[in-house]
Parts: sequence; structure tokens; C-alpha cells
Amino acid sequence: MRPLDELLQEAVTFHGHLCPGQVLGVRMAIAGCRELAVVEPKSMQKNLVVFVEIDRCATDAIQAVTGCSLGRRTLKHVDYGKMAATFVNLVTGEALRVVARDDARELAAAYAPGVVGPREAQIAAYRVMPEAQLLRFEPVVVLPGWLDRRRVRVPCQLCGEGVNYGREVPSNGLTVCRACFAGAYYLPRAPAARAAPTTAGTQRSPGRGDGRTASIRQDEDRRRAIPGAEASRTP
Repeated sequence: MRPLDELLQEAVTFHGHLCPGQVLGVRMAIAGCRELAVVEPKSMQKNLVVFVEIDRCATDAIQAVTGCSLGRRTLKHVDYGKMAATFVNLVTGEALRVVARDDARELAAAYAPGVVGPREAQIAAYRVMPEAQLLRFEPVVVLPGWLDRRRVRVPCQLCGEGVNYGREVPSNGLTVCRACFAGAYYLPRAPAARAAPTTAGTQRSPGRGDGRTASIRQDEDRRRAIPGAEASRTP
């Protein structure tokens, strides 16, 4: 692996600014690759896969160092909201989960004496903090289905949209997408209602809520067609 400063500069150029998450992400990538005997991660092509558990600055740093990306299906976002990433060497089959220690923030001041401000102290401290105090390692086995998704496309039997790579959900004899099964993160935006004809002396403005209410009803009706879907819906 190249030196920390060189990799950090590359990550900052990719991300757009220097921050504690950039330093953390670079050090996580260096540690994960080293422990898996990956000397030059970008030369691994699709034989290095990284699961990131948060959509924050560290993820950009990990992508910059490893070359893994969502479009190449070598960077996978599993939204746990944790500053953690699992590095998988597909050549050896080994996988290592690297977790940023929560108590590292409390130690930052001790490793950055004289640095003003918690953000600046973290940036300085995370560069020099001993790895054992900054990161925690956990050897893991990635469960079946996460790395070997089938390259197939099936239509959702409720909304009709295509679902790729085995993300469909079987339910009550139907094959449906996850949005129809558990509720989507969005609601369809209906066209603005047209004003109704008015009689003399009265005016009626289109109600903005009319289209949204109809969309909510459509979404609820669709989910009610699948027994058990409402119970599994997450916010």
C-alpha cells in the first residue's frame, strides 16, 4: 500500500475536502486491505468487495483507496448507520469487518495537543493514533446471497417494474418488489388538481393535498393486497 499521506490526498481530491471521516476511511481501507494480504487494491478488479455500513465521508475515502464502486458492484451499501466496513478478498475467501472505535473521539485531544477545535483535533489525531485505539477488527463470513446474486430480472406482479439481482420478494403466491411489499421511501406525486367550475360569488382553489391523499390511498391499497406486508414495513 502507498503511504497514508499520499492515499489521504487522493481521497480528499475525490471527496472534495479534508475531514475526520476521510482520515478514518483511509485508515480503515489500509488496515482492511493489509489484513487480507491485498497489496494494491485497485489491481484486484472485481476480486475485492467492500460492504460499507454508512453513507458518510469515510465511504468516499474507502472508494478512493480501493477503487471499489457501486456501479461495478464491488462496493455495497448496507445502511446500518455504523462507521464500519467489511473487506472481502474473493481470491482467498477471507473477509474482515473493520469498525471505527467510538471511544477514539475521546482520545483525540491527547494525540493532538495544542490543536484548537474538536474537528481539527480529530483530523490530526486520527492520522497518528495507534491502530488498536482507532479501529477494531472482526473476522467474518459473508452470508450466501450477498456476493452471488443471480443476474436475472423479473417483473413485480403489483407495480410491473423490473426487479434485478434477486431483490424480489415472494409473498402469498406473488413475486413483488420490496417497495410494494414493505412500503417505498417515496410517494407518487399526482398532477395538480384543476379548479372546479365556480358559481357567481364563490371561488374554489385546487387543494394541494388532494393528489397526495390519492397517492397515499393507492400505496396503502397496493400493500393491503399482500398479507403481512404492513407488519413488516419499516420507517
